[in-house]
Amino acid sequence: MSDSAGTVEGVRRRNLALVLRLVHQGGPLSRAALTETTGLNRSTVADLVAGLVRLGLVQEHAPDASRRVGRPSPLVVADPAVVAIAANPEVDALTLGAVGLDRGIVVRERIDVDHLLTPEETASILAERIAAWRRGALADARIAGIGLAVPGLVRSADGIVRDAPHLRWTDAPVRTLVADATGIPTVVGNDANLGAVAEHIFGAGRGIDDLVYLNGGASGIGGGLIVGGMPVGGAGGYAGEFGQNRPRIAADVDRRADEGVLEDEVSRARLLAAVGMAAADEPTLAAALASSIDPAVTAELARQRRILATALANAVNVLDPEIVILGGFLATIADLDAELLDAEVRAQSMAANAEGLEIRTAVLAEDRLLIGAAEAAFAGLLADPLVAEPMGAAGNA
Repeated sequence: MSDSAGTVEGVRRRNLALVLRLVHQGGPLSRAALTETTGLNRSTVADLVAGLVRLGLVQEHAPDASRRVGRPSPLVVADPAVVAIAANPEVDALTLGAVGLDRGIVVRERIDVDHLLTPEETASILAERIAAWRRGALADARIAGIGLAVPGLVRSADGIVRDAPHLRWTDAPVRTLVADATGIPTVVGNDANLGAVAEHIFGAGRGIDDLVYLNGGASGIGGGLIVGGMPVGGAGGYAGEFGQNRPRIAADVDRRADEGVLEDEVSRARLLAAVGMAAADEPTLAAALASSIDPAVTAELARQRRILATALANAVNVLDPEIVILGGFLATIADLDAELLDAEVRAQSMAANAEGLEIRTAVLAEDRLLIGAAEAAFAGLLADPLVAEPMGAAGNA
């Protein structure tokens, strides 16, 4: 191939990726909207869309003629048959699902466990469930990859889980284990970092360039950062461990763990204990807390909110975000008294940093980690639709 041909091919690949990403992230878009957004001419956009249709990555639908004056433009939608498998191993359950390129959740399961999952067991369960789905809900699907959202330190270079203390995983080759068990390309990331990406692209942080995201789960508290519109991973991919910070606790009566870190004090396990539950998913826990009239539950929520507010104020003072997004049980704490949490954060933040600050809860709710993990699995396909061709139901390209 000549240099000029290579340049032309390179431009076409970039434009295919651009159109696919726009359709994936923006939902159904007309060809006219794609022409306006990309700045490309109509014939080029038509050719790119036709190429993506041939690749089985998008579909064209007839427009709603009643909604436009003149000749309506066809709608371009991501093909829902292209999916990513997403999984989130936790201390009490393995949540997994299939997320479509159109952002639909095709299938979702929560497998409760009474023991700590090992990396090998996680890989085995994934392989078994994917095989079952291929005989059922995913019989006609093409799988782009697998993404795992792990509550721990994940080395971005090779998908090694360096330390997931609550799962007791140390230097676990999770990416290799899952890829070998399933035969599907696999990506592994920190759960909160992936949640931050999901909320930034599709949820409460959409259109926001600077945000802090904190995720509260069974394993504790993690965080993710978006700065200047880009995720911040740090040198090794370990940035955002807000749960390991030690916020000032103003009243000794609020302290529950000597020399404890944030996730020792602001704790899902403590909330479950307050309402007398051994385990629950997020909606069930949120409902139990909201309906409780027990003064001890009210007091525990207030205690955790005060400590969380201090931690959030520290983040606001250091990072100056436009918004703070709270997910998991942290969203529940916020929702039960949003005005008071906001006031407590502002009282401890520098006035200039708090100007215009918003505290939001995760729009994607329970799906945020699955969507974030799926986005990581889709990354190769979105970067170059010609290379990362999804695998069919039988596992063949």
